[in-house]
Parts: sequence; C-alpha cells; structure tokens
Amino acid sequence: MSESTIIVIFGASGDLTRRKLIPALYSLYLKKRMPDTFAIVGISRSPLSDDDFRAQVESGVQNFAASKYDPARWAEFAPRITYRPADLGSVEGMRQLDDYLQQLEGDNGSCNRLYYLAIAPRLYEIAINNLGAANMISEDHGWRHVVIEKPFGHNLASAEQLNTAIHKVLHESQIYRIDHYLGKETVQNLLVFRFANALFEPVWNRNYIDHVQITAAEKVDVGHRAGYYDGIGVVRDMMQNHMMQLLTLVAMEPPASFEANALRNEKVKVLSAIQPITPETAVQHTVRGQYRGYRNAEGVVPNSETATYAAIRFYIDNWRWQGVPFYLRSGKALAEKSSEITIFFKRPPHIMFPLPADTQLAANFLSICVQPDEGIHFSFQAKVPDTAAEMRSVDMTFHYNDTFGPTAIPEAYERLLFDALKGDASLFTRGDAIELSWRLIDPILAAWESEAAPPLATYEPGSWGPKEADDFISHDGFMWTQGCCDE
Repeated sequence: MSESTIIVIFGASGDLTRRKLIPALYSLYLKKRMPDTFAIVGISRSPLSDDDFRAQVESGVQNFAASKYDPARWAEFAPRITYRPADLGSVEGMRQLDDYLQQLEGDNGSCNRLYYLAIAPRLYEIAINNLGAANMISEDHGWRHVVIEKPFGHNLASAEQLNTAIHKVLHESQIYRIDHYLGKETVQNLLVFRFANALFEPVWNRNYIDHVQITAAEKVDVGHRAGYYDGIGVVRDMMQNHMMQLLTLVAMEPPASFEANALRNEKVKVLSAIQPITPETAVQHTVRGQYRGYRNAEGVVPNSETATYAAIRFYIDNWRWQGVPFYLRSGKALAEKSSEITIFFKRPPHIMFPLPADTQLAANFLSICVQPDEGIHFSFQAKVPDTAAEMRSVDMTFHYNDTFGPTAIPEAYERLLFDALKGDASLFTRGDAIELSWRLIDPILAAWESEAAPPLATYEPGSWGPKEADDFISHDGFMWTQGCCDE
C-alpha cells in the first residue's frame, strides 16, 4: 500500500487495543503489509503521554504476540504510535483531534484515515455523529473507513436505530462492522474448500446431506464478565453474530465473484430464507440452559434466568436445503473449548454386505475445525483387515500446523485490519444482514422471556451441556459431536 494512512483507535487504553489491535498492526508491519507511510494514534480520556502509551502497548505485544516481538523491529515501529487524550462525546474535542491529525498529515495532500471504535456500544452513535459534525468523515482528501466492534445492537429495534443513525453520517461502503470469527483462517477456508474443489459442491445439498451441526463451545465460565454477561446471555453473545455468520457460509450459493457485495448478497439470501422461529414454536426448536453456580457469580442477579447455553434448530426454505436441519449450539463452562462445523451425510440406501440384520452403517461426516485444532477431517467407512465384512469408521485429516507450520495462522484481527485498510469489506457484516439476523433471534429471546418460556435447564460445569439438549437432538435421530474434530 503506497498511500499515507492514519489509524485512529478510540478507546485505546482498553484491553482490546493492547491484546489484539496493536499486536495485529505490528505483525502487519513485520510482513510489510502496512502502508508505506502510516501513523497510529491512540485516543481515550486517560492522561497518558506518548511514551506511557507506547510502553503499555509494547507490553501487550510482548505478552500476546511474544513469538513476533523483536526489540529492534519494535524500535522502528514504536515512533509511529502517538497518543492524544480526547473526549469523543464532544464535537469540540473531535475538532481539536482533527487539527492534530492534520498536523500529522502535513502537506501530503491525500491521506487516508481508519477510525477504529474500540469503545462501549452505547457510544457508537455519539462517536460517529461527532466525527461527522467535526467534518472528519469527508473523503475529499482520502478515504475514511470506520470499524465498529460487536455487539451491533441488542435487538432488532436497536440495530435498526443504529443503522439509521450511522447511515445519516456514513455511506455503507465506509462502514466495517467487525466479527472476529470471520477473520479466522479456517472460516475463510470454508469458501475455498467449497468453491475451489469440484468434488464437494455437487453433494452440498439436501439430496446428500442429512443435517448440519455448528458448535461454539467455551470451557471458561463467565468469570469477571458476569455483570455484563447477565444482561446479554449466550444467544446475543455468540449466536446472533458469530454462529449465524458461520451458518451463512455453509449454506450460501456460490457468488458470481469474490467481490464484497457479491459475497454478502449471497449471505443475505440465506438469512432471508431461514424459517422464522416464532414465540409459539420456540419450545419445539430451542433449548436454553444455565450452568450450576452461575447465579453465585459476582454481578449476577439472584434467580437470574440468563441462558449460558443454547441449542437451536433452524431450517432454510430454499431449493438446496429444504428439510435439512441446521443445529446451532453454544455455551459457557463446557467440557472443551471447541468451534467446529460438522456436515453429516446421508447413509447408504441399501447395505449389500453380509452384516447382521440390525446393522446400521455410520454416516460419513465432514468436520471443519475452526479452533483450537484448526483443520478438516473426513470420516468414511473402511473394511477391517482379515475379517469377512466388518467395517469401521476411519478418518482423513488435514491440520494447518502439519501442512503450513505452527505459526502460519495469523490472528483474526490481523486479517480484518488488513482488509479494512485495503477497503475490502468481504469479511465484514453488512447492515441488512445484521437486521435479518436479529429478526430471526428476537422472537426466540421474546419466547424465553415470556411466561410460556421453555424451562431453563441446568448442567454441570465441565459437561457438554444439559440433558435436555441431548434429548432435543436425539428426538430427531441424531447425536451431538463431542469435541473438536476428535481423531
């Protein structure tokens, strides 16, 4: 990238900047993927000097990207980082910041700016309005991109309100709604796997696929986030954003090109085709659970009904997927940290082999492991040697670590920041997709908060969730996968 660019991080004294953003930008610098001329400006209310802020983010690189830290290279990178205390809630404060940014830009003429809102969601609208009022969004002298962290609203009404408000200031092409799951290498590889290999796409439909499971399991409990989490719950925290995005990537039609709008149009079509779950049918299609001991966490209200576990069954009403159930589940305090997508194929229609009459062959399945053991596993039947016709499921595996090396996979934020700097919005969520996702989730949450809510199941920390979730899927004749792509 040859153009001059300033990266402005609002909320720079927060944990996200130290743990993710600066390490990602530093890694891009080491790979020579940053603009030829760039500056990073941290903004928050804390009274820090440039040196204080540099020391703070350097410790973040040392702790969270230790394998990449090189004192000599950091000494080259650090002078490009400065800090300004400013109040983003004040138009005058934004004007003073703009004066400072113009000083950094000097007489360069055209200079791009990336504004990263690493701030509380309640401040998004205020910050964007004040950037507009201070004339810091105009693209007369370079592009202006605004990265907005999740959550984007807490229900449909708030998401629509936020979209309306920011569209008064920004064009959709300037908005980068970030979902770090879409920056994960294995998630991106799902598109390559489907559309760059002629073997799989012909069977990627209701004729061959029995059902799909998408799991995002966390081993940790709510911990110090209990007070925040108790007002959010697992559906808002994980399903409305991360897991619905994974569903669209599994189910979408091939886009005409890899251009951002073509890709995002196909994802929106999937969300539009998902059969809504109404408050009346939520008890049939969902399970909610809470791990034992959650209510004892500091910040959790007594007798809290917040779900720390959820399982949801969706159907997609289109030609490709009609009748194929998609099961989404996510939870805290589960047996393992594991995010995976598992495609279960239909069993053979007839068994010709001399097996016992009640034998049922195991279904072929394909597991795409998002984390922690990134890779792809395919299970199929093979004859056990030296037997008449005994069969066993065997596994073909691909592990990123084995093929590309243990340090090959970049952090998700590295890829997403690089794309935001390039102006490629393919891996960012568009406004209409956000609203469609909330339109599907809102009725479920309304049902769970009503008097007719399905019972709140409980489960032991360290288990795979409540028994009710096992009964839920076994009623359809299926079982949950256990663990991320177990060999």
